[in-house]
Amino acid sequence: MSQHRIPPTPNNFSVWFSYAVGTSPALRKTIDILVANKRKFDSATNRGLYVTYVNPLSDGDDVPEQLQGVISSARQFLATAISDNRTQIEALGEVSSECQAVSDPRPIIEKLVKELSNATKRASSLEANFLQTSGELDKIRDSLKLAEQHSNTDALTGLANRRALEEYFRSAQIAAMETGEPLSILMIDIDHFKKFNDSFGHQVGDQVLRLVARVVQECVREGDLAARYGGEELMAVLPGAHLESCVGVAERVRHRISEARLIRRATGEEISSVTVSIGVAQFRLAESAEAMIDRCDRALYQAKRSGRNRTITESDIEGEVVAA
Repeated sequence: MSQHRIPPTPNNFSVWFSYAVGTSPALRKTIDILVANKRKFDSATNRGLYVTYVNPLSDGDDVPEQLQGVISSARQFLATAISDNRTQIEALGEVSSECQAVSDPRPIIEKLVKELSNATKRASSLEANFLQTSGELDKIRDSLKLAEQHSNTDALTGLANRRALEEYFRSAQIAAMETGEPLSILMIDIDHFKKFNDSFGHQVGDQVLRLVARVVQECVREGDLAARYGGEELMAVLPGAHLESCVGVAERVRHRISEARLIRRATGEEISSVTVSIGVAQFRLAESAEAMIDRCDRALYQAKRSGRNRTITESDIEGEVVAA
């Protein structure tokens, strides 16, 4: 930790202790890749390692009380089943002993049938209880899955939110360093977005955002991630895509948005066309997410400064880029 200038916090210590003792092969592999590529262990990287490999629940609430109730019920069912089985075994033992002591087998048969009937009822009851418990666990699982989706989704656009973007971006960077595959991003800003809000109201502004978000989602590939970066800025992360391929996606997005016509729902009037400016950048080995996004952001700024409604790449501003 000292060698990599990592603050000795409890969470960081947990990560590197797990790395040292080898409790998580995935963690060890990830850190080895980061070290080999001379990646800085900044606060975001350290926190990501902790949340991803040491304590995935640290960003959420504790185990719900409902889940604890199900576990408690299951334990009670099992305890009852164990107790009943012991009682049945003892009863069958008594029947076995009586078989040798009596000449008339009918009472023994009746007792044996009674015990077997009781065993069947207990088994049916236990099965019903566990079916109910299984159903409750399914509901909890679906609820947690829905909650996770909500926590990773921007409510207005339906795209991934900033939190989901950062997690996906971090994994994509690690994969790119490991495999040597390219990784590109594009950043989109809606031109004159303030004008839509000022002229038509925030509802129309929201409608514009949803339009752009839908187009971006439709233009990226299945394995890519489209996200709302903040305000009227959207971002798409394209693993396996070179700069040229990312530019192709950016241009499809830009053309489709400029050709779209937006109708104001309240009055039916056509709103002035929407255009976007886009910056594109490709991942450079071992650079931080911040450095890559900053380069993409500068390309976006150049697109807006050059007249808007255009795509500018990091190559177009190469003379302005400071080496990471």
